Amino acid sequence: MFEYPLTIAAEPDPFVLNDGQPLAENIFPSAYDPGVRVASLRGVDAAHLVLANLDLWECLFTGTVHLDQLRLEGACTFNTAPPAMHWRRWPPVRLTHRRVLAEEHHWRARQSGAVQGWVPGTGWAGPLQLAPVYRALRKAFEDGKHEPGAADFYYGEMEMRRHADDIPRSEKGLLTAYWALSGYGLRASRALAWLGVAMLLTIVLLMAFGLAQDTPKQTATGTVPAGGGKVTFEIDKDDPQNPTGNRFTGKRFEKALNVTLNSVVFRASGQDLTTAGTYIEMTSRFTEPVLLGLAVLAIRNRVKR
Repeated sequence: MFEYPLTIAAEPDPFVLNDGQPLAENIFPSAYDPGVRVASLRGVDAAHLVLANLDLWECLFTGTVHLDQLRLEGACTFNTAPPAMHWRRWPPVRLTHRRVLAEEHHWRARQSGAVQGWVPGTGWAGPLQLAPVYRALRKAFEDGKHEPGAADFYYGEMEMRRHADDIPRSEKGLLTAYWALSGYGLRASRALAWLGVAMLLTIVLLMAFGLAQDTPKQTATGTVPAGGGKVTFEIDKDDPQNPTGNRFTGKRFEKALNVTLNSVVFRASGQDLTTAGTYIEMTSRFTEPVLLGLAVLAIRNRVKR
């Protein structure tokens, strides 16, 4: 417990002896580099602690008191997720690059079927213990006005919540969908990819079932009284007919693309659609703007101040 503010900082320049020669820093052959590393903050009250330019690659944070008040300055480096694509398993896994805690490495390496790249260790912490640690570090970054830097810790917090055993199945399913569609609102490429898939599927379904065979024509009918006088006309329009013959033509593709693009921005296209096409358009007008909004949210979370 530090009664007064304490800063632990690494000196970027090499130390120089009295004779002008640099001090040799390779006297410890077990060290992988001469950088300043923090091994653990367990049991430390971090309310007055400032860390600057330190290596937190293997630092243990579980059990730190007032972790949300820790200040990180300079180039403090954290461990990262193994950036690899694993196709030779089901389901295939692609791990996006993000900063993670060493304790998450230890936990994931203990899981059955863990992909290569997660580093095993002696840590005992699991999702229930790591979720508040990620939350506290996220708050520390946000309080330091570094919200884009806090995004990785928010991702880690949501990952730990999704894998925790104390949440209902419905909430876990909702978090899984949020992760799969947009990476918890932090992966714009994922949301845009799903938007492209949804638009392509909408176009194909509209060309196959949604667009009418021909544009229905309006007809006017009326009766002229025998003695003359006012004539009343009734204007009617035929119901759209289901398509027959070749449905995948350039003209139908253009119409389907028009309907789909209008659905993305939540507008009605005005095209004549069959009953199935009406339901397809209604579904696309709900799902595609949501995916576009998730992509915009992900970009916003990465660039906001």
